[in-house]
Amino acid sequence: MEKMKIRNSLLLLLTATIWGVAFVAQSVGMDYVGPLTFNCVRSLLGGLVLIPCIWLLGRQQGSQKRAVTDLQDKKRERRDLLVGGSLCGILLCLASNFQQMGILYTSVGKAGFITACYIIIVPVLGIFLRRKCGLNVWFGVLFALFGLYFLCIKGNTSTMEVERLISWLPIGKGEISLMICALLFSVHILVIDYFTVRADGVKMSCIQFFVCGILSGLGMAAAEEPRIMDILNAWQPILYAGIMSCGVAYTLQIVGQKGMNPTVASLILSLESVISVLAGMVLLSQRLSTWEILGCVLMFVAIILAQLPQREGGKENAA
Repeated sequence: MEKMKIRNSLLLLLTATIWGVAFVAQSVGMDYVGPLTFNCVRSLLGGLVLIPCIWLLGRQQGSQKRAVTDLQDKKRERRDLLVGGSLCGILLCLASNFQQMGILYTSVGKAGFITACYIIIVPVLGIFLRRKCGLNVWFGVLFALFGLYFLCIKGNTSTMEVERLISWLPIGKGEISLMICALLFSVHILVIDYFTVRADGVKMSCIQFFVCGILSGLGMAAAEEPRIMDILNAWQPILYAGIMSCGVAYTLQIVGQKGMNPTVASLILSLESVISVLAGMVLLSQRLSTWEILGCVLMFVAIILAQLPQREGGKENAA
């Protein structure tokens, strides 16, 4: 059980790494196409990439399947797969597009902090689902929130004042879009947690991408004017976002979340903020400020706290 927990944690960390680097690709891609167009093309590409993977996995596992399978079980599994994949696709479409629209109307620092608030929303929503978290997880959430904030604030550290620390509080339409995005990503994590033990993770990921791509495509046709040449000019960031960020990372998220506490999973996934800063340094020659370095440290402390074993009634409770 512990080995599986470590493996799943590493898969989620790899997911966060891919997503962190994808911020660079997404930023470059938006120079050529609109948000709905970008999300449509990359989602459909992610779904297409998974089709041969599903076929290969099906062949490898074919000899291990039972000769006779209960018809009722097959129907239930198929229903869970379609419902789970569709729900995840709808939530992914709404969350990713609300995020893009929010970035258009507010600063990158506010966008990063507000979006990553899913790490506090997940355990709060979990309370309503009768999920209990230990004190170490809640302390991890607090450290992560402070860390994310320090990662996102900008300015001269020697002249930082209280007014600047709370300057993000006024709420506009960009902030509202990003808050909705954070809530949707939180629900997305909880939906994955529910369906990942009931259906094939890779197949469910494939369905969610096609659903997300089709819905984004409908929005694209209604609100944007996509051009083939613009999409071709953005082929590099779209390929990375489609194959790595969608096809690989979201599938790793579904597989890695299996049996994991969703609060712990959300904390690990929130490391994408740290990795995006590092990716910006390497790929865009950006430098870390003192506050951003402090934010990285606090984020890693949060992850360590969340991974510590919990004890309930004298017995260890695996997250």
